[in-house]
Amino acid sequence: MDWLTYLSFGDAGWGDELLQGLGVTLALALTTLPVGLLLGLLVAALAMFGGRLARSLALAYSTTLRGLPELLTLFIIYHGVGMGLNSLLRWYDPQVGYFELSPFVAGVVALAMVFAAYSSEVWRGAWQALDGGQREAGQSMGLRRLTIFRVIELPQLLRLALPGLGNLWINLLKDTALVSVIALSDLMRVANIAVGTTKKPFLFFLVVCLAYWGVCLLCEFLLARMERRANRGYRSGGAAA
Repeated sequence: MDWLTYLSFGDAGWGDELLQGLGVTLALALTTLPVGLLLGLLVAALAMFGGRLARSLALAYSTTLRGLPELLTLFIIYHGVGMGLNSLLRWYDPQVGYFELSPFVAGVVALAMVFAAYSSEVWRGAWQALDGGQREAGQSMGLRRLTIFRVIELPQLLRLALPGLGNLWINLLKDTALVSVIALSDLMRVANIAVGTTKKPFLFFLVVCLAYWGVCLLCEFLLARMERRANRGYRSGGAAA
C-alpha cells in the first residue's frame, strides 16, 4: 500500500479522519482565542487600575500560569476540576451519577487560562505605551471611563498589542496538540492512532507537520496584513502621520 492509499478518503485511507482532526484543532483554537483575549484584558485592567488586592491577584495569576507547563495545567483542569465537580455533586445529591468533563471544554479552559496569562502582559505593555493625556482629555470632556476605553484606548491598544498577540496565537495553534493526551480527537491524536494501526510514523507525522506549518504560514500572512492595516497613518516611529 503506497502513501497515496494511506492518505486517501474513505475506508481504505486516513484522509477523512485527518481532515476531521484538523477541524477539531482549528475549532479548539478559535474557541479558545476570544476567551483568552477577554480574560487577559481583564487581568491587565486589574493589574493597571485595580486596588492593591486586585493588582496582587492579577500578578499572582499571570505569574503562576506562566510558570506552569501547559500540559500540567491541562491535567489539572481535566482531572482536578472533574474530581471537584463530582465531589460537589455528590455532596449535594449522593445519588447523582458520575459527571465527566468534556475533553474539548477542558482544553478550551486550560488553553484559555494560559493564553490569558501571557496576553495580559501584552495588554499591559500596550496600555503603558498609551499617552495618559488622552485619558485625561476624555475625562475633562465628561466622558465616562468605559466610553474613554471603548472610543479612545481600545483602538490604540489593539494596534500596539497586535504583534504580541499574533505570536501568542501562533503558539496557541501549536499548543492545541497537547489535548491529544486527554483523548480529544484532534489532528495529533488521529495521527497517533493512524501510526499505531499502519506502522507508518514518518508519513503521518510528516503530514501533521505540513498541516500545522501550512496553517501557521497562512495565519502569519493574515497577521502581517492586519498589522499593516492597523498601522496606516502612522510613521515607523509610532507617531501619527
